[in-house]
Amino acid sequence: MRALQRLGARSVPVVALGDDFVFAQSLTDVAGLLGLDYDSTPELSPDELVGKLDLVLAAAGRLVGQIPAKALNTDVMDRNRSYRQLSFHIFEIVEAFLERTIEQGVTLELEHLNADAPDEIQSAADIVSHGEAVRHRLNAWWADETDRDCARIVPTYWGDQALHQVLERTAWHPAQHVRQLAMLLPEFGITPDRPLSPSDLAGLPVPEKVWDD
Repeated sequence: MRALQRLGARSVPVVALGDDFVFAQSLTDVAGLLGLDYDSTPELSPDELVGKLDLVLAAAGRLVGQIPAKALNTDVMDRNRSYRQLSFHIFEIVEAFLERTIEQGVTLELEHLNADAPDEIQSAADIVSHGEAVRHRLNAWWADETDRDCARIVPTYWGDQALHQVLERTAWHPAQHVRQLAMLLPEFGITPDRPLSPSDLAGLPVPEKVWDD
């Protein structure tokens, strides 16, 4: 923590060389710092990424709707995050992207992705309804977007990035959490309703592991 504070870094992962550092969310920036050649162009086009993200949000709605009411405010495994907060977080990743990056054109900060669910969103049905609104907002944006290559540079908490790369992260990040929900539901004796398939995830740089430990 002291090393991060000295560098001026506010989040991890970070790669540092002396007093120079980059946020390792961008492998392009890491490669630049290390003097390596690296092609960071996303495998999927922006149009394909929006399509994948729509599938992810649809699956999230199905799975969140299956979470037992008694479990919503209990912690997920041994983590300091409830099922309610995890479920809301899946949709908040996309909502923050749309609000900050697309509509306001301001820096997307880490805290925007981790905002707490508001008091009016309590039940699984509330979260699903909120998620459907986010999904509609996503598709409405893309229908009107003129930068179809998503080539413009936008500010984020891990530095200035091409919108195409930010969109890719906005697609795979919630997809990883949806994979987690699908793995957790059987713990309640529930068979996940049409979880994300390998073809749904194809082209997204999701981690091999569903959990990071």
